[in-house]
Amino acid sequence: MDEVESTIPSGRAGQPAIPWRRNLYAIAAAQFLAIVGFSLRAPFLPFFIGDLGVTSAQDQALWSGVINAAGAGVMAISAPLWGVVADRRGRRPMLLRAMFASMATVSLMAFATQPWNLLVLRLVEGALSGTVTAAMTLVATTSPKARLGFTLGIVQTAIFAGASLGPLAGGLLAGSIGPRPTFLVAGGCLAAAGLIVLFLVREQFVPAARVAVNAGISRVGRVRGAVAVLVGGAMLTLVLVLFVVRTASMAVQPIIPLFVAELEPNIADPSALAGLVMGVLGFTSAAAAVVFGRLGDRRGHWPILLGCIVAAGLLYLPMAFVQNAWQLAVLQGLFGVTAGGLIPSANALIASVTAPERRGAMYGLTAGAGSLGGFVGPLAGAAIAAISGFRAPFLLVGLMLLLLTLPVVRAMREPRPES
Repeated sequence: MDEVESTIPSGRAGQPAIPWRRNLYAIAAAQFLAIVGFSLRAPFLPFFIGDLGVTSAQDQALWSGVINAAGAGVMAISAPLWGVVADRRGRRPMLLRAMFASMATVSLMAFATQPWNLLVLRLVEGALSGTVTAAMTLVATTSPKARLGFTLGIVQTAIFAGASLGPLAGGLLAGSIGPRPTFLVAGGCLAAAGLIVLFLVREQFVPAARVAVNAGISRVGRVRGAVAVLVGGAMLTLVLVLFVVRTASMAVQPIIPLFVAELEPNIADPSALAGLVMGVLGFTSAAAAVVFGRLGDRRGHWPILLGCIVAAGLLYLPMAFVQNAWQLAVLQGLFGVTAGGLIPSANALIASVTAPERRGAMYGLTAGAGSLGGFVGPLAGAAIAAISGFRAPFLLVGLMLLLLTLPVVRAMREPRPES
């Protein structure tokens, strides 16, 4: 790799260039720790709600769905706003804000005495967090355009790896030291992530308005340019993809621990097994993300996006008919391979159709769409599970993903430059 490609061009006169690879790997390490911190609670949250006085499995599923949905619902509103602030004030401060705020809210969950305590903390977390959006924006604006698939794939690999280790470790920790100390461990992971960004990540930030002035673009021109990108068929399709994928994945997350307990009634500690079932998805996604990212840089991201959506839908349908937890784990692992291609491809495509100075706002918008899916998904999944059983949400998720292929095929046929 030559020196030009291995450094971030200086954003201000007189400042030295920063190696983009150092930023990339520091952000990836921080995101790994942050996602571990967020996902440690996933396998034991319904059972912890039971410890707080909610006795029936259906009520635990509903409370878990509401708590998960609450943070996502607030984030659907806050993420686009933070994205605009990032374009005006810098992306690194947004990443620091998200990590240290999440450290506080996750740690305080250790002291909850009622389910509504967890609900309030998730609402605050949703308003102030958003580490994935901030990290993706920072990497997308400081990496060579020709390497967007690779760099975003690296960050997504770290996210998936954290999502793999987090539930597995969370289930084991909850069984050994208890759920309350596990929340504190999660907060420590987020604190470590924030310190990595604070000491290792650098940004030479130029506000979007200054970039536009230097290029001779008026305020009206900036608004028209942003609207043109937003209403284009490609961007609307990508926003829809991220919304549906997040809705689908979050629809089953609150019920998987309870579904595992139903499938394996003789297991003494279902949290550990649920952690394994949920974690295998992250492991296979992490392994696939970099491969698909490199392939997308060479062959194009749209075909990968379409193929992964089709495969994901076909893999979710048989999850409704599994007879034991190991079958569910295998199917979740195979689905993880498709997720490893789907999400990095979508993020690379978003970056490719958006000017660098607008990527904070655009990633904030797509994060808001994903968070809206994260709000709808848990509520819908928990409600459907309470009415029709734990198998029904898997069928609906598979059908949703297969229907998503229709707008993607239409967007692929529209002429556009991908790079």
